[in-house]
Amino acid sequence: MKRLLVLVTVSAWLAVAGCSGAADTDAESTTTGSGGSDQATAEVVPQVQESTVPDQIADELGSAMSATMEQHDVPGAVVSLQDPALGNWSAVAGVADEDSGTAMSMDLQWPIRSITKSFTVTVLLQLVDEGTISLDDTIDQWVPGIPNGDSITLGQLADMTSGVPDYTGDAFAEDFAEDPGATFTRDQLIEYVREGEPSSAPGEDRHYINSSTILLGEVIEQVEGAGFDEVLATRILEPLALGGTAYPTDPEGFTADHPTGYQPDDDGLTVPPTNFTVFDTAGAMTSDVYDLMVWGEALSDGDLLDAQTHADRLVGSPLTAGPDYDTYATGIGEIDGWWGHTGEGFGYTTLVMHQPRSGATVVILMNVSNLDRHVPTVLFREFAEILAQ
Repeated sequence: MKRLLVLVTVSAWLAVAGCSGAADTDAESTTTGSGGSDQATAEVVPQVQESTVPDQIADELGSAMSATMEQHDVPGAVVSLQDPALGNWSAVAGVADEDSGTAMSMDLQWPIRSITKSFTVTVLLQLVDEGTISLDDTIDQWVPGIPNGDSITLGQLADMTSGVPDYTGDAFAEDFAEDPGATFTRDQLIEYVREGEPSSAPGEDRHYINSSTILLGEVIEQVEGAGFDEVLATRILEPLALGGTAYPTDPEGFTADHPTGYQPDDDGLTVPPTNFTVFDTAGAMTSDVYDLMVWGEALSDGDLLDAQTHADRLVGSPLTAGPDYDTYATGIGEIDGWWGHTGEGFGYTTLVMHQPRSGATVVILMNVSNLDRHVPTVLFREFAEILAQ
């Protein structure tokens, strides 16, 4: 019975790990315990770090942050807005660690989970711009044995239309439950993909699956002849001066002060395991609020890509299953006319969105996951409405 309970718990963790998209997890995942309650609990008072926006807008942003955190029992959050016309606004609220009562801070390292996908796919598109690969290439040219691998293209993997099997099935869950702190190599993760069942035929549905971006990470490493961490640093982190962003290659991952992540269980909130290697190039990266502000603009505006490649990148449609986007395209999603990416898993939820029309960028980071909604997206939609007035 204990073994069964462990596996059930692992399945719950993995349901939203890296925004895997299992059964529309970001928008509709079901949990138990105090998280996601519709009844407000302790009052949340945002501590404003910077405000150059009009007072009315500042009040509305603060009220939205407070109400959303109270409604969903969010332990702590960091929120930042930069708008060339309106000004800047940033705030922290709640705690970085419930046991110690340490207040949330702007200066912390965060697992950004599936925001990693936007970096991985950007590198892939740079290789396309250079003529090294084509989005029409099939994955079996690099990785043999993937179900439908002779039909699945790199483009389909990048825009979540490949139907490739999810690696987080029973075999992975059992291995993870056996040793949650073990290092999982990409070869291991890909082997779980080989053993899985496709979610759909290639090109049939836009089903958000972590395996897609892990396979793209393998292609990138083979083409570049270097580790993904090195490629990422050379192609994105150094050109954009993202000194607070990294791709960990060990289970612990953290290299600086960070908030404790939480997930709900029957007794309230619990601390899930820490293992960055289970996310790989689909969700293993870490960053901070300052770097994410830079990345949000560069990603949405296509600063690192040819203009036509970026324009093509933004062509998409709603997901058949996955996070709460209005449109998902090629390693980037759209919400209310803003473009960027979200992430979730193992105690953390993240969001970075940029509006090309106004040049505004929003970053929202919370140290809780597996609630009944992806709460940064809930809060962001309120922010977007406030800023549209």
